[in-house]
Amino acid sequence: MRLLQLSHFQQAGPGGDGFRPLIIRVLIMGLAVFLAVTIVPGIESDSLGAGLAAVLVLTLINSLIRPLLYLLALPLILVTLGLFMVVINALLLQLTATLVKGFTVSGFGASFWGALVISVVSSLLNTLLVVEHSRVGTTHPPRRPPTIINPEGPESP
Repeated sequence: MRLLQLSHFQQAGPGGDGFRPLIIRVLIMGLAVFLAVTIVPGIESDSLGAGLAAVLVLTLINSLIRPLLYLLALPLILVTLGLFMVVINALLLQLTATLVKGFTVSGFGASFWGALVISVVSSLLNTLLVVEHSRVGTTHPPRRPPTIINPEGPESP
């Protein structure tokens, strides 16, 4: 009797492709955080391990906490035409810096610009990957010829 089959976790269910979306999300977040650390002064990672931990924690926070915060802050998001979403992302980036030792964000300005860079890069990459995935995944089976129900034509009286 098998207790664990990895193939069950890798198979595509009715709503997804198994591990693929999770891996793609982590890779996109990793690239976005790397660019934020490189571009934005005030965001630093002491080591590769701290950077990877920050990526994993930020991905987890963005998956679990951010939707709830967006829902609670919906009136502010609507009034500011979506600009408050960047403020929420900046606060989550500061929370990540608090949770991960070796990943530092100095001040709200650095977290704001870092969140803006992360949001733009991840949005662009997600859009590119969704467009590419839709191009690759839209194969239709060949159509069969129509069935002729009455081949001899209408009967005459």
